[in-house]
Amino acid sequence: MAQIGLFTRDDSGVFNGTIRTLTLNVKAAIRPVERDHDKAPDHRVFAGAVEIGAGWSKAARETGAEYLSLKLDDPSLPAPIYAQLVQGDEGEHKLIWSR
Repeated sequence: MAQIGLFTRDDSGVFNGTIRTLTLNVKAAIRPVERDHDKAPDHRVFAGAVEIGAGWSKAARETGAEYLSLKLDDPSLPAPIYAQLVQGDEGEHKLIWSR
């Protein structure tokens, strides 16, 4: 698994940071949103004013640690990117890409 981003969380629950891949290098914000139904995302991912993804709150089965499961998409990508936003050792949040 490769780290493709680093974020910090502010008092309002918004994560701000950067996403870097071979084709993306953007400042991004992951904002909590109101859910319309059970399968709706808990968060939306924005690069500036453009929405590039969505996130769902999850908990690890073994440890119970909370994380965000994200799906990122952009016309420059051949397929969506799936990633997890997990808390690091020093309070930062790491965006980890997985296939």
